[in-house]
Amino acid sequence: MNYTNIVQFEKPNLKELAKVFTIVDFHFHTHYSDGRSSVPQIVERARELGIGVAITDHNEIKGAVEIDGYKDILSIPGIEVTSKEGTHILVYFYDIKSLKAFYRKDIRPFMGHTVMSSTSLTIEEIVLRARAYKTLIVFPHPFSAMYTGICNFYFSKERLARILGLVDGVEVINSENLNKWNLKSTVLGFNLEKSMTGGSDGHKAIELGNSVCYADCPKTRAAFLDAVKKRHNKVMGKEIAMLKKVSANSAKLKTNINNYPDIIEKNIKYGYAVLHSKSKTAKTKVFRHLSFNLKKGLFRLLLSSNWLRYGHNLAVLLYVLPMLR
Repeated sequence: MNYTNIVQFEKPNLKELAKVFTIVDFHFHTHYSDGRSSVPQIVERARELGIGVAITDHNEIKGAVEIDGYKDILSIPGIEVTSKEGTHILVYFYDIKSLKAFYRKDIRPFMGHTVMSSTSLTIEEIVLRARAYKTLIVFPHPFSAMYTGICNFYFSKERLARILGLVDGVEVINSENLNKWNLKSTVLGFNLEKSMTGGSDGHKAIELGNSVCYADCPKTRAAFLDAVKKRHNKVMGKEIAMLKKVSANSAKLKTNINNYPDIIEKNIKYGYAVLHSKSKTAKTKVFRHLSFNLKKGLFRLLLSSNWLRYGHNLAVLLYVLPMLR
Protein backbone atom coordinates (compact mmCIF):
# COMPACT_ATOMS: atom_id res chain seq x y z
CA MET A 1 0.00 0.00 0.00
CA ASN A 2 1.36 3.40 -1.00
CA TYR A 3 1.30 5.60 2.09
CA THR A 4 1.32 8.93 0.30
CA ASN A 5 -1.91 10.94 0.47
CA ILE A 6 -2.80 9.35 3.79
CA VAL A 7 -5.64 11.83 4.34
CA GLN A 8 -7.83 12.61 1.35
CA PHE A 9 -10.57 15.24 1.50
CA GLU A 10 -12.89 13.89 -1.16
CA LYS A 11 -16.03 11.79 -1.42
CA PRO A 12 -15.01 8.11 -1.17
CA ASN A 13 -15.60 5.95 -4.22
CA LEU A 14 -16.55 3.00 -2.05
CA LYS A 15 -17.25 0.63 -4.91
CA GLU A 16 -13.74 1.04 -6.31
CA LEU A 17 -12.01 1.05 -2.92
CA ALA A 18 -13.81 -2.13 -1.89
CA LYS A 19 -12.22 -4.03 -4.78
CA VAL A 20 -8.85 -3.79 -3.05
CA PHE A 21 -9.24 -2.58 0.53
CA THR A 22 -11.09 -3.25 3.76
CA ILE A 23 -13.24 -0.19 4.48
CA VAL A 24 -14.81 0.89 7.76
CA ASP A 25 -16.87 3.92 8.75
CA PHE A 26 -15.18 4.32 12.10
CA HIS A 27 -17.73 6.54 13.89
CA PHE A 28 -21.49 5.96 13.79
CA HIS A 29 -24.49 6.37 16.10
CA THR A 30 -27.78 4.53 16.50
CA HIS A 31 -31.10 5.34 18.14
CA TYR A 32 -29.66 3.93 21.37
CA SER A 33 -27.93 7.30 21.91
CA ASP A 34 -28.54 10.34 19.70
CA GLY A 35 -28.86 8.62 16.31
CA ARG A 36 -32.10 8.19 14.39
CA SER A 37 -31.52 4.81 12.70
CA SER A 38 -31.82 1.29 14.03
CA VAL A 39 -29.09 -1.31 13.75
CA PRO A 40 -30.97 -3.27 11.02
CA GLN A 41 -31.22 -0.07 8.96
CA ILE A 42 -27.49 0.59 9.35
CA VAL A 43 -26.65 -3.01 8.50
CA GLU A 44 -28.77 -2.85 5.34
CA ARG A 45 -26.93 0.31 4.27
CA ALA A 46 -23.52 -1.22 5.06
CA ARG A 47 -24.38 -4.21 2.88
CA GLU A 48 -25.36 -1.91 0.00
CA LEU A 49 -22.06 -0.03 0.26
CA GLY A 50 -19.90 -3.07 0.93
CA ILE A 51 -18.22 -1.55 3.98
CA GLY A 52 -17.83 -2.23 7.68
CA VAL A 53 -18.95 0.02 10.52
CA ALA A 54 -18.03 0.85 14.10
CA ILE A 55 -21.11 1.61 16.20
CA THR A 56 -19.85 4.12 18.74
CA ASP A 57 -22.87 5.33 20.67
CA HIS A 58 -22.50 7.86 23.45
CA ASN A 59 -21.96 6.06 26.77
CA GLU A 60 -23.93 3.07 25.46
CA ILE A 61 -23.10 -0.30 23.84
CA LYS A 62 -26.48 -1.81 22.91
CA GLY A 63 -25.98 -0.93 19.25
CA ALA A 64 -22.45 -2.36 19.16
CA VAL A 65 -23.63 -5.56 20.81
CA GLU A 66 -26.61 -5.89 18.46
CA ILE A 67 -24.60 -5.42 15.26
CA ASP A 68 -22.13 -8.06 16.49
CA GLY A 69 -24.86 -10.60 15.72
CA TYR A 70 -24.65 -9.84 11.99
CA LYS A 71 -21.71 -12.02 10.95
CA ASP A 72 -21.78 -10.95 7.28
CA ILE A 73 -20.87 -7.38 8.27
CA LEU A 74 -17.46 -6.32 9.56
CA SER A 75 -18.25 -4.46 12.77
CA ILE A 76 -15.78 -2.92 15.19
CA PRO A 77 -17.01 -2.87 18.82
CA GLY A 78 -16.79 0.65 20.16
CA ILE A 79 -18.13 3.36 22.42
CA GLU A 80 -17.87 7.17 22.56
CA VAL A 81 -17.45 8.10 26.20
CA THR A 82 -18.17 11.58 27.51
CA SER A 83 -15.69 12.58 30.16
CA LYS A 84 -16.36 14.67 33.26
CA GLU A 85 -14.99 17.66 31.34
CA GLY A 86 -17.52 17.08 28.55
CA THR A 87 -14.85 15.94 26.10
CA HIS A 88 -15.51 12.87 23.94
CA ILE A 89 -13.20 9.89 23.55
CA LEU A 90 -13.58 6.85 21.27
CA VAL A 91 -12.56 3.42 22.50
CA TYR A 92 -12.46 0.47 20.08
CA PHE A 93 -12.21 -3.17 21.15
CA TYR A 94 -10.93 -6.33 19.51
CA ASP A 95 -13.87 -8.38 20.82
CA ILE A 96 -17.38 -7.76 22.07
CA LYS A 97 -16.74 -9.51 25.39
CA SER A 98 -14.13 -6.91 26.35
CA LEU A 99 -16.45 -4.05 25.39
CA LYS A 100 -19.18 -5.51 27.60
CA ALA A 101 -16.77 -5.87 30.53
CA PHE A 102 -15.47 -2.31 30.08
CA TYR A 103 -18.99 -0.91 30.00
CA ARG A 104 -20.17 -2.94 32.97
CA LYS A 105 -17.20 -2.22 35.25
CA ASP A 106 -15.74 1.04 34.00
CA ILE A 107 -18.55 3.15 32.51
CA ARG A 108 -22.00 2.24 33.79
CA PRO A 109 -21.17 2.86 37.50
CA PHE A 110 -20.08 6.40 36.57
CA MET A 111 -22.95 7.31 34.24
CA GLY A 112 -24.86 10.56 34.41
CA HIS A 113 -28.61 11.13 34.27
CA THR A 114 -28.93 10.09 30.60
CA VAL A 115 -26.67 8.43 28.01
CA MET A 116 -25.90 11.91 26.68
CA SER A 117 -24.75 13.23 30.07
CA SER A 118 -21.13 13.38 31.11
CA THR A 119 -19.73 10.53 33.13
CA SER A 120 -17.98 11.33 36.42
CA LEU A 121 -14.64 10.15 35.00
CA THR A 122 -11.88 12.47 33.83
CA ILE A 123 -10.22 11.93 30.48
CA GLU A 124 -7.17 10.43 32.18
CA GLU A 125 -9.32 8.02 34.20
CA ILE A 126 -11.15 6.82 31.07
CA VAL A 127 -7.88 6.18 29.23
CA LEU A 128 -6.41 4.36 32.23
CA ARG A 129 -9.46 2.09 32.51
CA ALA A 130 -9.54 1.44 28.75
CA ARG A 131 -5.87 0.42 28.81
CA ALA A 132 -6.78 -2.59 30.96
CA TYR A 133 -8.18 -4.10 27.74
CA LYS A 134 -6.82 -4.60 24.24
CA THR A 135 -8.07 -1.40 22.66
CA LEU A 136 -7.51 1.40 20.19
CA ILE A 137 -8.13 4.80 21.81
CA VAL A 138 -8.83 7.83 19.63
CA PHE A 139 -9.92 11.42 20.20
CA PRO A 140 -12.79 12.24 17.82
CA HIS A 141 -13.12 15.70 16.27
CA PRO A 142 -10.22 17.09 18.36
CA PHE A 143 -11.05 20.56 17.07
CA SER A 144 -14.77 21.23 17.29
CA ALA A 145 -17.30 23.47 18.95
CA MET A 146 -16.74 24.04 22.64
CA TYR A 147 -15.52 21.23 24.89
CA THR A 148 -16.43 18.05 22.97
CA GLY A 149 -13.07 18.04 21.18
CA ILE A 150 -9.90 17.54 23.21
CA CYS A 151 -8.23 20.71 21.89
CA ASN A 152 -10.17 23.21 23.97
CA PHE A 153 -9.55 25.85 26.65
CA TYR A 154 -10.49 23.50 29.47
CA PHE A 155 -7.07 21.86 29.32
CA SER A 156 -3.78 23.63 30.00
CA LYS A 157 -1.04 23.19 27.39
CA GLU A 158 0.86 20.89 29.72
CA ARG A 159 -2.14 18.70 30.50
CA LEU A 160 -3.20 18.59 26.85
CA ALA A 161 0.25 17.45 25.73
CA ARG A 162 0.24 14.76 28.41
CA ILE A 163 -3.25 13.51 27.47
CA LEU A 164 -2.48 13.43 23.74
CA GLY A 165 0.51 11.28 24.56
CA LEU A 166 -1.70 8.71 26.28
CA VAL A 167 -3.91 7.79 23.32
CA ASP A 168 -3.32 5.94 20.05
CA GLY A 169 -4.54 8.58 17.65
CA VAL A 170 -6.97 11.26 16.53
CA GLU A 171 -9.89 11.44 14.14
CA VAL A 172 -8.88 13.69 11.24
CA ILE A 173 -11.99 13.69 9.04
CA ASN A 174 -15.36 13.86 10.73
CA SER A 175 -18.15 14.45 8.23
CA GLU A 176 -20.28 16.41 10.69
CA ASN A 177 -17.40 18.71 11.56
CA LEU A 178 -16.42 21.91 9.75
CA ASN A 179 -13.71 21.65 7.11
CA LYS A 180 -11.43 24.14 8.90
CA TRP A 181 -11.59 22.05 12.08
CA ASN A 182 -10.90 18.83 10.17
CA LEU A 183 -7.88 20.46 8.54
CA LYS A 184 -6.54 21.45 11.97
CA SER A 185 -7.21 17.91 13.21
CA THR A 186 -5.23 16.53 10.27
CA VAL A 187 -2.25 18.77 11.04
CA LEU A 188 -2.45 17.60 14.65
CA GLY A 189 -2.47 13.97 13.53
CA PHE A 190 0.65 14.39 11.41
CA ASN A 191 2.44 16.35 14.13
CA LEU A 192 1.68 13.70 16.76
CA GLU A 193 2.83 10.92 14.43
CA LYS A 194 -0.02 8.78 15.74
CA SER A 195 -2.85 6.84 14.13
CA MET A 196 -5.32 8.85 12.10
CA THR A 197 -8.92 7.79 11.60
CA GLY A 198 -12.03 9.00 9.84
CA GLY A 199 -15.74 8.50 10.34
CA SER A 200 -18.99 10.04 9.25
CA ASP A 201 -20.16 10.58 12.86
CA GLY A 202 -23.45 9.74 11.18
CA HIS A 203 -26.82 9.73 12.91
CA LYS A 204 -28.91 8.41 10.01
CA ALA A 205 -28.21 5.31 7.90
CA ILE A 206 -28.05 7.34 4.70
CA GLU A 207 -24.95 9.13 6.09
CA LEU A 208 -22.93 5.92 6.35
CA GLY A 209 -19.71 6.02 4.34
CA ASN A 210 -19.33 9.80 4.10
CA SER A 211 -15.94 9.42 5.75
CA VAL A 212 -14.05 6.14 6.10
CA CYS A 213 -10.81 4.42 7.07
CA TYR A 214 -9.43 1.86 4.65
CA ALA A 215 -6.49 -0.54 4.72
CA ASP A 216 -4.95 -3.32 2.68
CA CYS A 217 -5.64 -6.08 5.19
CA PRO A 218 -7.93 -9.09 5.77
CA LYS A 219 -11.55 -8.24 6.56
CA THR A 220 -11.31 -9.04 10.27
CA ARG A 221 -11.48 -6.87 13.39
CA ALA A 222 -8.01 -7.75 14.58
CA ALA A 223 -6.39 -7.18 11.19
CA PHE A 224 -8.11 -3.84 10.67
CA LEU A 225 -7.46 -2.50 14.17
CA ASP A 226 -3.84 -3.62 13.92
CA ALA A 227 -3.50 -1.80 10.59
CA VAL A 228 -4.82 1.42 12.12
CA LYS A 229 -2.58 1.05 15.17
CA LYS A 230 0.47 0.59 12.93
CA ARG A 231 -0.63 3.56 10.78
CA HIS A 232 -1.07 1.28 7.77
CA ASN A 233 -4.39 2.84 6.83
CA LYS A 234 -5.68 5.84 4.93
CA VAL A 235 -8.59 8.18 5.56
CA MET A 236 -10.96 9.54 2.94
CA GLY A 237 -14.03 11.66 3.39
CA LYS A 238 -15.91 14.85 2.92
CA GLU A 239 -17.96 17.07 5.21
CA ILE A 240 -21.72 17.08 4.74
CA ALA A 241 -23.38 20.22 3.38
CA MET A 242 -24.26 22.99 5.82
CA LEU A 243 -28.02 22.49 5.44
CA LYS A 244 -27.60 18.83 6.33
CA LYS A 245 -25.52 19.86 9.35
CA VAL A 246 -28.37 22.08 10.52
CA SER A 247 -30.84 19.22 10.06
CA ALA A 248 -28.57 16.80 11.92
CA ASN A 249 -28.08 19.22 14.81
CA SER A 250 -31.83 19.78 15.05
CA ALA A 251 -32.36 16.03 15.33
CA LYS A 252 -29.69 15.79 18.03
CA LEU A 253 -31.31 18.66 19.93
CA LYS A 254 -34.53 16.65 20.23
CA THR A 255 -32.56 13.78 21.72
CA ASN A 256 -30.66 16.07 24.07
CA ILE A 257 -33.59 18.18 25.24
CA ASN A 258 -33.84 16.42 28.61
CA ASN A 259 -30.13 16.90 29.05
CA TYR A 260 -30.13 20.71 29.14
CA PRO A 261 -29.17 21.08 32.82
CA ASP A 262 -26.05 19.00 32.19
CA ILE A 263 -25.25 20.96 29.03
CA ILE A 264 -25.63 24.29 30.83
CA GLU A 265 -23.43 23.12 33.70
CA LYS A 266 -20.70 22.12 31.26
CA ASN A 267 -21.05 25.45 29.42
CA ILE A 268 -20.58 27.34 32.66
CA LYS A 269 -17.55 25.26 33.68
CA TYR A 270 -16.05 25.79 30.26
CA GLY A 271 -16.72 29.50 30.56
CA TYR A 272 -14.70 29.62 33.76
CA ALA A 273 -11.87 27.78 32.00
CA VAL A 274 -11.89 30.39 29.24
CA LEU A 275 -11.80 33.19 31.82
CA HIS A 276 -8.54 31.76 33.08
CA SER A 277 -7.03 31.50 29.62
CA LYS A 278 -4.67 34.19 28.40
CA SER A 279 -6.31 35.16 25.14
CA LYS A 280 -8.89 37.96 25.37
CA THR A 281 -9.87 37.34 21.76
CA ALA A 282 -10.55 33.69 22.55
CA LYS A 283 -12.65 34.65 25.57
CA THR A 284 -14.80 36.96 23.46
CA LYS A 285 -15.32 34.35 20.74
CA VAL A 286 -16.18 31.55 23.15
CA PHE A 287 -18.65 33.57 25.19
CA ARG A 288 -20.31 34.82 22.01
CA HIS A 289 -20.62 31.16 20.96
CA LEU A 290 -21.95 30.15 24.37
CA SER A 291 -24.58 32.86 24.35
CA PHE A 292 -25.67 32.06 20.79
CA ASN A 293 -26.03 28.32 21.45
CA LEU A 294 -28.00 28.79 24.66
CA LYS A 295 -30.31 31.36 23.06
CA LYS A 296 -30.81 29.00 20.11
CA GLY A 297 -31.70 26.22 22.52
CA LEU A 298 -34.16 28.48 24.34
CA PHE A 299 -35.81 29.50 21.07
CA ARG A 300 -36.28 25.87 20.05
CA LEU A 301 -37.67 25.00 23.46
CA LEU A 302 -40.27 27.74 23.12
CA LEU A 303 -41.26 26.46 19.69
CA SER A 304 -41.79 22.96 21.03
CA SER A 305 -45.40 21.96 21.72
CA ASN A 306 -44.15 20.22 24.84
CA TRP A 307 -42.13 23.13 26.21
CA LEU A 308 -44.06 23.17 29.49
CA ARG A 309 -42.49 19.82 30.30
CA TYR A 310 -39.16 21.59 30.43
CA GLY A 311 -40.07 24.39 32.81
CA HIS A 312 -37.07 23.71 35.00
CA ASN A 313 -34.69 23.80 32.04
CA LEU A 314 -36.34 26.99 30.81
CA ALA A 315 -35.92 28.66 34.18
CA VAL A 316 -32.24 27.74 34.25
CA LEU A 317 -31.74 29.10 30.74
CA LEU A 318 -33.41 32.41 31.63
CA TYR A 319 -31.19 32.69 34.68
CA VAL A 320 -27.94 31.90 32.84
CA LEU A 321 -28.39 33.87 29.62
CA PRO A 322 -27.84 37.37 31.09
CA MET A 323 -24.52 36.26 32.55
CA LEU A 324 -23.27 35.21 29.11
CA ARG A 325 -23.93 38.42 27.21
